[in-house]
Amino acid sequence: MPNIQSAKKALRQNARRKEMNLYYLTNVRNLTRDLKKLITEKKTKDAKVIIPKLYKFLDKAAKHGTIKKNTAARKKSRLTKLANSLNKK
Repeated sequence: MPNIQSAKKALRQNARRKEMNLYYLTNVRNLTRDLKKLITEKKTKDAKVIIPKLYKFLDKAAKHGTIKKNTAARKKSRLTKLANSLNKK
């Protein structure tokens, strides 16, 4: 345990940051998994409902600094491409 006041504060900050990072990453992973599952089952309407939620969490994670901006953009692009390929078939 830290003895110095600034180290105690840093410990509290790290705990909160870890909690928020896990929140964003968990939601992104779960929504990504759900979207891929719906795409493989060819349920377009349900997939279109999940995409905006996934975008929201990716953007918030990038804004918060949990993931980088380009990583969020790449994930959004690839998942949208995957979802659009379902519409073409």
